Amino acid sequence: MTDITEASTSMFVTVQGVNIHYNDVGEGEPILCLHGGGPGATAWSNFKQNIPVITGARRRMVMMDMPGYGKSGFPDGSTEDFFDFMGKMIDGFLSALGIEGAVDIIGNSLGGQAALGLELQYPDRIKHLVLIGSQPTSAGIVIQPQPQEALKNIITYYGGEGPTLEKMRRLVESLLYDSSWVTDETLQERFEASKDPGQMRLLGLPHRDLYAELDRIACPTLLVWGQEDKGGALEVGLQLLKKLQNARMHIFQRCGHWAQVEHQAEFERIVLNFFDS
Repeated sequence: MTDITEASTSMFVTVQGVNIHYNDVGEGEPILCLHGGGPGATAWSNFKQNIPVITGARRRMVMMDMPGYGKSGFPDGSTEDFFDFMGKMIDGFLSALGIEGAVDIIGNSLGGQAALGLELQYPDRIKHLVLIGSQPTSAGIVIQPQPQEALKNIITYYGGEGPTLEKMRRLVESLLYDSSWVTDETLQERFEASKDPGQMRLLGLPHRDLYAELDRIACPTLLVWGQEDKGGALEVGLQLLKKLQNARMHIFQRCGHWAQVEHQAEFERIVLNFFDS
């Protein structure tokens, strides 16, 4: 895996007139990886540590930068609802890559919400779905304050003096239970990517609450949650477990919003087992 870098796996494709960036690694059945919505987020930064094990299991990782994030463009003037917009973009992205039929998807936070938009519009597109701390509804939140700490840090990131490395450190640390997982490389990588506030245009789209539509989600779904998640309330995960047609849940103790980082080995094991089920 020493030859695999962000640059060596970097690719572009045009989807509905938008230039979309992605990283493509490995061979075999594809797994689409969708990142979270914080400043500086990319699919590579969210999932790079999982590449050796997942591709070692003879799976192909397709890591898509959602519109406006990383090196991906964004359609000017778009006012479409987030779930409708992302459902169409993901379907178009998969088609542009020649990936037909149903695929396995891992969605971290906002990326998981995007995948739900795909399922609602194109239910034949998802084979298995893994949602990591994804919060498509506010229903059921009774303990955690609103906005949650990590979400507050995202909302305020571009205010005041604008992006700073210290703000990025505070944001990333709020996404984790154990801040020792934060490396200088990750901080600098995300800080540099966050300097363009245009990525937040995706968060600026109308964003309906999906509570009334959750019972339409029929694909096999694994809900992955950290008990101390400050970016996706555990109570919402429990609501999803009740409402989705075919869901199961794995809760990690002493874990924040990035289970794929803080509990990497167990995360990879349960996800690959789920995809093989």
